[in-house]
Amino acid sequence: MSSPFTLALTGQSLIHHDLRQVGESGFAAIRDLIRSADVSFTNLETTIYGRHGGWPLKGFYFGCSQPVVLDSLRDLGFDALALSNNHAFDLGPSGVLSTLEEVQARGFLHAGIGADAKDARRAGFQQFDKRMVALVAMDAGPGPSIMYADNAATGRPARPGVNRLAVSRVFEVNDEKFGHLRAIQDAFASSDRERASYAQPNDPVCLETPNDIDFYGTVFRRAGSDRRRLVVDEASLDGQLATIRQAAATGAFVIAYLHHHHWEPRWNEVPEWVRSFARSCIDAGANAFASHGAPVLQAIEIYRRAPVFYGLGNFLFHLPEGENEWSSPEIWQSVVATCSFDANDELQSIELLPIVIGGEQMLCSSGNYHERIVPVPASPHLSQAMLEDLSRRSKRYGTCIAHDGRVIWPEDDQRSAGE
Repeated sequence: MSSPFTLALTGQSLIHHDLRQVGESGFAAIRDLIRSADVSFTNLETTIYGRHGGWPLKGFYFGCSQPVVLDSLRDLGFDALALSNNHAFDLGPSGVLSTLEEVQARGFLHAGIGADAKDARRAGFQQFDKRMVALVAMDAGPGPSIMYADNAATGRPARPGVNRLAVSRVFEVNDEKFGHLRAIQDAFASSDRERASYAQPNDPVCLETPNDIDFYGTVFRRAGSDRRRLVVDEASLDGQLATIRQAAATGAFVIAYLHHHHWEPRWNEVPEWVRSFARSCIDAGANAFASHGAPVLQAIEIYRRAPVFYGLGNFLFHLPEGENEWSSPEIWQSVVATCSFDANDELQSIELLPIVIGGEQMLCSSGNYHERIVPVPASPHLSQAMLEDLSRRSKRYGTCIAHDGRVIWPEDDQRSAGE
């Protein structure tokens, strides 16, 4: 019989520094909070440069870390790591193997990468006192096909990589724009082979119809109005949900995790396809859903008495000196969410602690992003502003957030299950 327990979730951890000697009192308070939870979760937003070596596979946004950062996360109190993200393949298959080796050596519950596709899709399991916890982690890109794990086939060895949730872009445009696109291809006498050469790695091969066109790897569809759609591949979806069902069937508490960079034009808004996917994960048996990718906070929803964190932003965001792209204050503000569950894995409460990476004094300055090493609790004034903003965006999903950080939802949340 399980007993009540707490689950702490944070923003993603893009970590390149050893934080074990940081003595800042605000950071120590956050560390104590994470350590106090029965299970604490983050996303390891990097790849480990370890025994298997590797080479950079990116010109920009490349990142790898020494194994010591895992010791730092352990010291912070983290027990569970999602490994599926856009940095997991930055050193190629070698980095995947090193990351797995180093994470396993430290006893983390983990999921999201593997020696082949079957291994990468597998749920991680670990016993925490009287409760078995499972983690299913995946990445939806966009990213090159080579970053995703692949099984061996005749004449083709397996490829270590990331667990992929396959999605594709479809841009719906009005008749006038659709005609312009068709005319461009006609003007340049573009052949099927030429268009295939420019195709994006994860876009589908489109059999053109009067209402669809494969425009150099992106599908455009004639429609009444302009709209960008993300379509989840049914076979890929079924495979991920099957893993969740299998984990839930064991009686484990299941955390489902998604990483993606298919952001809305306003990146703190929740894409509808992500909401649909999150609900499918809960319907399949997940007890909690968390996501990262957009480096900002997104709304919180309670669906069938399970917490859904559509975007937890950043917890650690270590940048090299001279990188000035990430100036928006919301990138440096997030929360630590502590969820309490009863012995039947039913959600009882959620408490949010607003945090600021680097402290508030740095929010108004620029050029010092590499100095923002650890998060500290936000001041009462900033905390209230952050919680009010998050509450405003969460209300459309039936969730409110009190000034003290308590998440409030309708008592009968089956309303959302029947929408």
